[in-house]
Amino acid sequence: MGVFSNKIAREDLKPGDHIYSWRTAYIYAHHGIYVGDGMVIHFTRAAGQEIGTGTILDRIIFSCSPSNVGASCEICGDQSMKQGVISSCVDCFLAGGDLYIFHYSVSPIFFIAKARGGTCTLAASDPTSDALHRAKYLLNNGFGMYSLFKNNCEDFAIYCKTGLLLVTSFSVGRSGQLTSLAAAVSAVAASPLRFMTMSAGGLTMVAGGMYCIGRYVSDIGVRRDVVKIPVERLVAESTPHEPETAPPAQANH
Repeated sequence: MGVFSNKIAREDLKPGDHIYSWRTAYIYAHHGIYVGDGMVIHFTRAAGQEIGTGTILDRIIFSCSPSNVGASCEICGDQSMKQGVISSCVDCFLAGGDLYIFHYSVSPIFFIAKARGGTCTLAASDPTSDALHRAKYLLNNGFGMYSLFKNNCEDFAIYCKTGLLLVTSFSVGRSGQLTSLAAAVSAVAASPLRFMTMSAGGLTMVAGGMYCIGRYVSDIGVRRDVVKIPVERLVAESTPHEPETAPPAQANH
């Protein structure tokens, strides 16, 4: 497990691994669960169905969509319009990018050393059989509506590995990438206001410290607003139920 790179060779992959690939010039990564036999289950948004924001976020949202628009993979076929939880071969999942593995149960020192969010967590992963069961169950039943900030591909993979979900509605999801971004914004916004008299070096150190603290307290392995929910319950609670209808009235004769 390296501090500087989580890159892994394909031949070293094991079923149940949480893997990812950087997209859009290393701005954002797409995550999934390797299930064996060269296949990955991941949560995606259909290409061509992204919600435009007019900002760089459009490129991030698009990066989590199937990339083979108009192409047909010999294994996967044309997945360009598929959305939700899908199964793809490793090549289609990577979309030309490199392969990385997400680490669990890392030490606080290692976590802070990995300054880029979305690469590891202090949370422990469940047994491989549990991760595979959740991924395959959600492949058949869905993981809700894709949301960059609340319910994205990294959130999906972390849930498959840990079974943990947030219980507070106002928080960003389990995604380390988004909590890392939130920590960076908070550090940059707060530092100049509170420490205007400090030197540039001191300001950098303070901002860096605030960023690291923000990432640490937002990690799913540290937060107190998470609960473990069985995948069957998750799907049952997210599935709308048909309203009960009263039996037709009997005609009076």
